[in-house]
Amino acid sequence: MSDRALPASVSAIALETAAQATPARLSADAIGRAGEAGALAQLTAAMAELKAMSVRPLLQRAVDALQAEQIGPAFEWVRQALERDEHSGFGWYLMGIVQERRGDFSSSILAYEAALKLLPEQAEVANDLGRLAYRMGLKPQAEKLFRHFLRQYPGHGEALNNLACALRDQRRFDEAIETLRPAIEAEPGSALLWNTMGTIVAEQGDYPNSEIFLTEALNLDPAFLKARYNLGNVRLALGDAASALECCDLALASVVAEDERQMMRLSRSTILMALGRLGEGWDEYEARLDPQFADATHFMFNRPRWTPGADLEGKSLLVCAEQGLGDEVLFANVLPDVIQRLGPSGRLTLAVEPRLVELFRRSFPSARVFAHATHNVGGHTVRHIPAFQEELHTVDLWAPMGSLLREFRRQVADFPTGGGYILPDPARVAHWKQVLDEQAPPGPKIGLLWKSLVTNNARHRFFSPFDGWKPILRVEGACFVNLQYGDCTEELAAAERDLGVRIWNPPGIDLKQDLDEIAALSAALDLVIGFANATLNIAAAGGAPTWLIVSPGAWPVLGQDRYLWYPSARLFPAKAFGDWSPVMERVADDLTDHLKTL
Repeated sequence: MSDRALPASVSAIALETAAQATPARLSADAIGRAGEAGALAQLTAAMAELKAMSVRPLLQRAVDALQAEQIGPAFEWVRQALERDEHSGFGWYLMGIVQERRGDFSSSILAYEAALKLLPEQAEVANDLGRLAYRMGLKPQAEKLFRHFLRQYPGHGEALNNLACALRDQRRFDEAIETLRPAIEAEPGSALLWNTMGTIVAEQGDYPNSEIFLTEALNLDPAFLKARYNLGNVRLALGDAASALECCDLALASVVAEDERQMMRLSRSTILMALGRLGEGWDEYEARLDPQFADATHFMFNRPRWTPGADLEGKSLLVCAEQGLGDEVLFANVLPDVIQRLGPSGRLTLAVEPRLVELFRRSFPSARVFAHATHNVGGHTVRHIPAFQEELHTVDLWAPMGSLLREFRRQVADFPTGGGYILPDPARVAHWKQVLDEQAPPGPKIGLLWKSLVTNNARHRFFSPFDGWKPILRVEGACFVNLQYGDCTEELAAAERDLGVRIWNPPGIDLKQDLDEIAALSAALDLVIGFANATLNIAAAGGAPTWLIVSPGAWPVLGQDRYLWYPSARLFPAKAFGDWSPVMERVADDLTDHLKTL
């Protein structure tokens, strides 16, 4: 099979999908999987009708290999079939399935598209192409493909389920529910549909009802692994980590697909850490880097990978930050220990988000700090260091920053007890203290953070609505300072209009881009209060007094009653998910008392 074997015309949606795809972490969505047993059985039956198809024996062997989870042999059988007949629609369909299972999403999309052109009557291909677009994070494109399939098969339960998932992930919750409702009424015994309804209401933060729907899915099908896994995640969010681990372990015991296994292992790692089982948790956390995990980041470093126990004395070590901006700061907690282990003759090179470069250079002066860059290549996240590429050969070992926690943070006693590890610019701290004294309203200066700008996933559920801040904003005697990045014009106006409270905006600073300035401003404040977004991590890592409000089951709490990452931080955990009133009242009461000491 060669590139020229692909039919010349490829539709715009396939090209759009291949060019723009950016993977997103997979939840346990029951939208089907490439080469499910039922789909393969239908495919075999369809192929059997074509008695004269010369490549049918080869394709049948590919189907048999897929059913046995032998992806490599399946690829070889399909490749041979397409070399013999490059116009075999069934061959291209199977190639799409195989390439998807191999993780080669771009090739899979093109193969599915070729199959759709050669088998226009097989609308199932559009459903599979939609699933793959969904899997790659292209929810609007997936929605179009699922609707295309439904035009031929209206009322198709699985397709309605898939469409509801795509709508849910675009945060069109009402549409998702209304799409799913008639499907459930038509098939009340479908565990698949109850599971998806459970995920929709979970995304809305309604975990009690989500638990009811997921439990119903398991009553209908006790062997439904994805529903059990989802139930575990819900119970973790409700603060029941022990039950969450039980659900996750039951799901893992029977899961076959490797991508799902790695997804569940990653979830299991956070459950273990929420239970305080840190060493086990960090070991399982490596699942995020497994090539079979759909959202794995691929690091372009052709150097030996660090492993726990490796001798670092005198070595040249490259550490690349990962996850989101807040996680890059959080995981940097480990760097002082790494520098000590390298010794005076060792050399540390850091790769961090571009906005963190100057701050990290000052904080870790013995290290060389560069900006990493992230791209999408064939549907996968790829990270490299453009400015360091020519020197990469000088590195003895490299490690993703989070992996270092496996050795350096295996138990509570491994965490630091001193001050912050990020060093704000002293001159800028002095500048901000002067600005606060001269320009801000009188009273102790209290920085506020209330949301994350990451809105394309479930993160919004872990933040109280701004209306919930009223008890804190009513506390008298404080000067509230806005640290919230992004557009918060509406919230600032509401505070002044409804409560008569002015949240003071610091002048001349971009609260999203100027992270070095944010570190200095935070250090100049008397207190920072908020949820765990990037700015709060920077403030706490810099040693600023910080009050952190967290939801039940938040894994970075690591099962403790204090926040191990930042000794200067004080925890305010909510007792029930989504019920923010008690914890916000507690923060308000404690702030009233705290102001008397300032």
